[in-house]
Amino acid sequence: MSRTARTILQIILALALAGGSGLLLHQWMRQAAPQNPAGQRPATTNVMVASRDLPRGTTLTTDHLNSAPFLPQSLPSGTFQQAEPLLGRVLASSLAANEPVTRQRLTDSGSGEGGVSALIAPGHRAMAVKGNKVMGLAGFVRPGNRVDVLVTLMAGENASRAVTKIVLENVLVLATGQEWQSPQDGAQPASVDVYTLEVTPDQSERLALAASQGTLHFALRNGADTDGVLTQGVDVDAALASLRPAAAPKPSTGRSRSRTSVEIITGGERSRVEF
Repeated sequence: MSRTARTILQIILALALAGGSGLLLHQWMRQAAPQNPAGQRPATTNVMVASRDLPRGTTLTTDHLNSAPFLPQSLPSGTFQQAEPLLGRVLASSLAANEPVTRQRLTDSGSGEGGVSALIAPGHRAMAVKGNKVMGLAGFVRPGNRVDVLVTLMAGENASRAVTKIVLENVLVLATGQEWQSPQDGAQPASVDVYTLEVTPDQSERLALAASQGTLHFALRNGADTDGVLTQGVDVDAALASLRPAAAPKPSTGRSRSRTSVEIITGGERSRVEF
């Protein structure tokens, strides 16, 4: 066989081997791919979702709910397929439009009244205090913020000394005025007359005393700052003493030290020496 014929034969064998390998790879990929005939949709499950953006504290009705399909592998836990179990339930947190309603987003089944009462954590109480523009940081204290509560009142013997002290720390603001949902970004801040705080029973006693006997102020906290700080409080003298320079040393009075006088008698002469 000539060299040319051998070369042609080798090329033909290489092409045959390549074609056979490609055919085997194609068959293997078809077998490994999920079987989904053309035009057939994957199986889905219909669950209840929010029909629009819903703030926390909303009491659910049929107008708040829609049904939407979800793939089984993307379905969150605790969903509902029917609207009936959700009617009258209260949202513990806000929901975006088309977001599934889950058990984790709902308050206890007994909390059916909605509003601020549904937002109070177990063991806590909601307590309202009268506010003003200064106390509310010109309207920048909003629902969901956390604040420290300061009070200025008269203390000491015969209540003759004004003292300012932090009496509550890291307190959740449940509502400002009639709003228990923080306004959307870009909304103009507005001063309100009433602030509703979430406190424990022990804290509610301190807050009631501070509100009735003194003047309240709020100090807005960063939401990630949970550290507690112990303070001594400050009175007028301590406040005026802050940021003063160190006291200068007292100047010398210029007084000379006491001197001692000694009389010396030598024969009939007398002399006096002082030192």
